[in-house]
Amino acid sequence: MSSPTTNGIRHRPAKINPDTDEDLALPLLQDDKLAKALLDRPKYVTYGLDTNTYALLGLTILAAIVRLYRIGTPTSVVFDEVHFGGFASKYIKGKFFMDVHPPLGKLLLAAAGTLAGFNGDFDFKEIGKDYLEPKVPYIAMRLLPGILGVFLVPIAYITMRNCGFSNVSSILSSVLLMFENAFATQSRLILLDSILVFFIGLSTMMWTDFLSNQDEPFQFTWWYPLVMTGISLGLALSVKWIGLFVIAAVGFSTIMNLWELLGDVKRVSWIKFTQHFLARALCLIVIPLSIYAALFQVHFMVLINNGSGNGFMSPEFQSTLKGNAIADTFKEVAFGSRIILRHSGTNGGYLHSHKLFYPSGSKQQQITCYPFRDENNDWIIKPMLENANGTWQEKVVSEFQRIKHGDVVRLEHFNTKKHLHSHDIRPSVTDNKDHNEVSAYGSPGFLGDTNDHWRIEIPNHDPKDPFVNAMQTKFRLIHQNTGCKLFSHNVKLPEWGSGQQEVTCIKGGRLTHILWRIEGNNHPDLPEISTKVNYARPGFWGKFFELNKKMWTINNGLTGSHPFDSRPSSWPGLRRGISFWTDRKEGGTGQVYLIGNPFVWWLGTMSCVLFTFAFGIYLILFKRQVHVITNWYLHSATRKIGFLFLTWFLHYAPFFLMGRQLFLHHYLPALFYSILLFGAIFDVLTHRLTPATRSILAVIIGAIAIYIYWQFSPLTYGTGMNKQHCEKIKWKKTWDWDCRRSAMSAKPAPANHLQHDEHPVKIESSDS
Repeated sequence: MSSPTTNGIRHRPAKINPDTDEDLALPLLQDDKLAKALLDRPKYVTYGLDTNTYALLGLTILAAIVRLYRIGTPTSVVFDEVHFGGFASKYIKGKFFMDVHPPLGKLLLAAAGTLAGFNGDFDFKEIGKDYLEPKVPYIAMRLLPGILGVFLVPIAYITMRNCGFSNVSSILSSVLLMFENAFATQSRLILLDSILVFFIGLSTMMWTDFLSNQDEPFQFTWWYPLVMTGISLGLALSVKWIGLFVIAAVGFSTIMNLWELLGDVKRVSWIKFTQHFLARALCLIVIPLSIYAALFQVHFMVLINNGSGNGFMSPEFQSTLKGNAIADTFKEVAFGSRIILRHSGTNGGYLHSHKLFYPSGSKQQQITCYPFRDENNDWIIKPMLENANGTWQEKVVSEFQRIKHGDVVRLEHFNTKKHLHSHDIRPSVTDNKDHNEVSAYGSPGFLGDTNDHWRIEIPNHDPKDPFVNAMQTKFRLIHQNTGCKLFSHNVKLPEWGSGQQEVTCIKGGRLTHILWRIEGNNHPDLPEISTKVNYARPGFWGKFFELNKKMWTINNGLTGSHPFDSRPSSWPGLRRGISFWTDRKEGGTGQVYLIGNPFVWWLGTMSCVLFTFAFGIYLILFKRQVHVITNWYLHSATRKIGFLFLTWFLHYAPFFLMGRQLFLHHYLPALFYSILLFGAIFDVLTHRLTPATRSILAVIIGAIAIYIYWQFSPLTYGTGMNKQHCEKIKWKKTWDWDCRRSAMSAKPAPANHLQHDEHPVKIESSDS
């Protein structure tokens, strides 16, 4: 922001030049009256130092009281504190985990816990788990999002002032934001949304400050807000990918800004324009992406140990973690080797069999993929069967003969002595003509038949080196009789298959899902001095791209249902909230329910609808050459209102494209902008009123918001309320907090569970 400043607000006289001011869209100035108004308006605008300072101080103190009041209540785990508190524990322990969000928000929560003396032993595993007895410093951890929620209020004020709106309208916007119940609820708990919206708001504040300094390019007062905008964008993106939406908003504004510079042929040469372009590219692209990548490096440096997230990552990635179970193994694979086969296309694990049988089809022994190492993953490589004088017998291999491209083998299950087998029978789960069942067939002493034959194929193999090497070589197993390929995918068998991953033989199939490699290899004829290998450890960029790809895949896969999920169409009308917590103690009546202040919420929605309608009329009139904006104030204000509407739209509309599970709190970034938008429209509609009249209207609106906030505050602070009050504030039938003594149970956002034999694997995915 510019200097000299007080809390980020420019107080120096700001010379406004109609030829150079960024706020002016000169191509739109079509009539002489408007041009004359621009030239005749006051050449200097001065912001009142004392007024701004006192307003900021008062708003911040009041916000601290509102946001931090009874922040220690409830004294037990609430909603998604299950996830984010748990992630903080894992950071402190250094145990690798999987989550769909970038690391910054969770790192900050872990840092707050560490500074407060938290050792990570508390697991946050269920809603209602007590914090007090194990002495968890949960208040310190809640204070981080709480304080950022406090600072969001003055950020809103400064943003409005940067846009040139009046002090009254700026204070009104900040008060409406302060007394918004959903924001208050989110900022009082160990959750990410308050952190996210803080950095989104900070990005907007710095960008609007940059736009207000266009008359002094390449000075400190120009560079500082531009660089800070880039830093803030990077931090927002590093909390949640929703930060991409504010990057898009700033990107659109940057394009408009550069377009205007391109048209200023008198003062901006091609060299100067190139400098402007490169400065923005550096600050708004390079800096955010660098911060995003750097925070993943911190993530990797902290999570150095094996943890619950291992199973989602490739074996190469897992090999970088301390305590991983992947030991060095012999490189050379031969007939007679005892091997462990790992599926390469998914993280389902190892080719596996056990003494369980398919309920349909051949009803033979099951073949699955299983993510844990045990002896049921072990197979012996046997030579193919030969027909000698009408008798089938095993081909004789008299010496150590390495496996190579084109060899036909049989795989004998070590524990049950059955062979990997396929035939023209449909699988029990993926029952279609492209898939054949894969089973374990045979018995001790029985050689089997040719449906046990599998051909080794190495894609793009080197004729000079056709051998299969453990860990290094990916290959296909082609069924010799039918030509189908051994295949697995992310489909889980029902209870009769212990929830393990399905294996079939597919006639087509994606290349990645028909590739296998040998992770464990032993042979009685191999001396201990033989060459051993392990997976090649990826560097930072390899881990970075793999983890982000996995985060994207898991995020898109969160399509299950939840008792309190909702769709974007219901958010502007505040159709339904989310039950966060219910007091289970004897006689307890408290509950935390995420619901917005309906007055503030609907004012924001009304503002978005009003702008859409008004802008549509304006475009029609403009096309008919009817100019309704005839003074500088309205012209400048309309541009800033358009920017706020754009940011609201970009933080709301993309959710309609998402098929994954969504919740009301996904609307909070858009709600932030809709509140600012209301303040801006209020400023425009009242700019011809006397200051006293405008102030009275603002006080009335603020008072209504505060009253309604207080009415809904028991749901925000988790304090008890009687049944009469509980029913009184149920303005909609769809608002489903429980007014009975036996309150509805809150559930955390989904954490999908997969059961593999006796070992559970937990997909730790937060709600968004």
